[in-house]
Amino acid sequence: MTSIVTARLNDSVGEKLERLSKATKQPKSLIVAEAVQAYLENQEWQVAAIQKGLEAADNGDFATDEEIRHFF
Repeated sequence: MTSIVTARLNDSVGEKLERLSKATKQPKSLIVAEAVQAYLENQEWQVAAIQKGLEAADNGDFATDEEIRHFF
């Protein structure tokens, strides 16, 4: 199953998309779909990492002073 989405792109992004589409001989819709997929994977990872950190903080699991000094 696929979903159809309409998006407005500013002129600069639209022109870049057009150039990439021509250069790679790939449909713009494929390029956009792949870009959205990559973005969503990145955001899912980031949100999961933030939630994990918040849960650790809620449980009182903080880095010790020594662990922090190790990074500096």
